[in-house]
Amino acid sequence: MSRPRISRRLALAVPAALGAFALTALPAFATSSPAQIATSKTNGVAYLKSLQAADGSYAGSGLSNEWAFSAFAATGTAVVDVYPGGDTTKNARTVYRNLLSTSGWPSASPVVTDYERGALNAYAAGIDPARVSASRNLVANIYAYWQTAEAGYFGPSGNFNGTVFAALSLGGAKTQAGGARVPQALTDSMVTRIRANQHVDGGWTYNKAEGNPTVLNSAGDVDMTGAAMAALCVSGVPNTDTDVVQAKNFLKSKLVTATGAFNSMYGVNTSSNGWGVAGLNACGFNPQTGDFLTVAGKTPIDFLIANQYNPAGGFKYKPTDTTPSAYASIDALRAVAGGGFTAAPPVPVTPGAPQWVAQTAFTAGTATKLALTVDDGAGNLKVCSVAFTPTGTTTTLGDVLNAATTAATPSGCVTSLTPASGSGTVTDINGKANSGSNTWKVSIDGSAFAGAARGQVVGVGDTIALRWGA
Repeated sequence: MSRPRISRRLALAVPAALGAFALTALPAFATSSPAQIATSKTNGVAYLKSLQAADGSYAGSGLSNEWAFSAFAATGTAVVDVYPGGDTTKNARTVYRNLLSTSGWPSASPVVTDYERGALNAYAAGIDPARVSASRNLVANIYAYWQTAEAGYFGPSGNFNGTVFAALSLGGAKTQAGGARVPQALTDSMVTRIRANQHVDGGWTYNKAEGNPTVLNSAGDVDMTGAAMAALCVSGVPNTDTDVVQAKNFLKSKLVTATGAFNSMYGVNTSSNGWGVAGLNACGFNPQTGDFLTVAGKTPIDFLIANQYNPAGGFKYKPTDTTPSAYASIDALRAVAGGGFTAAPPVPVTPGAPQWVAQTAFTAGTATKLALTVDDGAGNLKVCSVAFTPTGTTTTLGDVLNAATTAATPSGCVTSLTPASGSGTVTDINGKANSGSNTWKVSIDGSAFAGAARGQVVGVGDTIALRWGA
């Protein structure tokens, strides 16, 4: 399975419009002031805007520059406000939403990180990830990769990054109102797996470590440690938690005194610094004070800004490089701006442009998917994506559960249901019946759990959680 971003070794040629500035002198190393950070953000945004294609796109069928959306959002720049040549019809948000809505996206052989990347960047762009279009629900797409035999993992467990980015996307891409979208039982299952993969040195890598003493005792990776600690924190784990503190201490141990760089397994580079700082940001640790201010007076932010071309705005990947890298610039700018791995979309300045766009109703006859969890209250959590074709602008819980018996991925989410028709109270799912105050209850998009009835209305993109209990 591919990593959520392309190899950082692939650098982008300097855009022609910035050629006159590309090789201007880099700033001297110094602890970064608020004014320097503000300038870095302004110039970095200008550089990322220069990466936009003439048709307004940042992304294609594979990995590309849509990670810029998370960086834009972190700087306070609305993605809908980014458009080429003054043509607002080609704004980056609309073009990206159209791409995500196509049946051929992301590829003929998608992996879970494709959908996680889409969810994180759609959210930052102001596209509700569960309601991209009548047919595209990125949350449901992610749910389809749940590993039934290894609950808590998404995608093959050997590619641990799929689970980390599941936690980042499902926990970070909140509802439009800012609430948690997925049930706590699902969040807890991912947190358990992330904890189990933490190496003895406090770090993580992209590969599975759980149950393997050799891997657990091997060296962690700055990049994945930043992502994994961010995944814990967006899942609600406090930054005083032992595992989070160990991750912070791991990053501290990788600091290069003279520059503020992290000495990663890829060598000193801005992408690794960006991911490490993103983890610190997500967990509420200041990357410019305390443990991350070296005795030489340098911080990880200093290193990033020292490798930025100004006023051109792009960042080098490595200090020895002579041109900026698009991917390194995205990673670095997001970190300098104080971001984690996604951010809520800023309010646009384009007249008439809403903060959010979302499909508002099913389209009758258009096949779609919904995200469903079934928690029997005894630790047996089932997670699946339910495929069905609605006949109207809304559907019912009963129809979704009926569809889940035959069209769920992974299968087995719902094996039996009582009653099998009508609109009455759900009394039994998968052989577990209501008993006294312990009954089947339902939550939609993180709402409070309430009695489940077949006739309950379900709308496009609703994330459905069923739970048995009092």
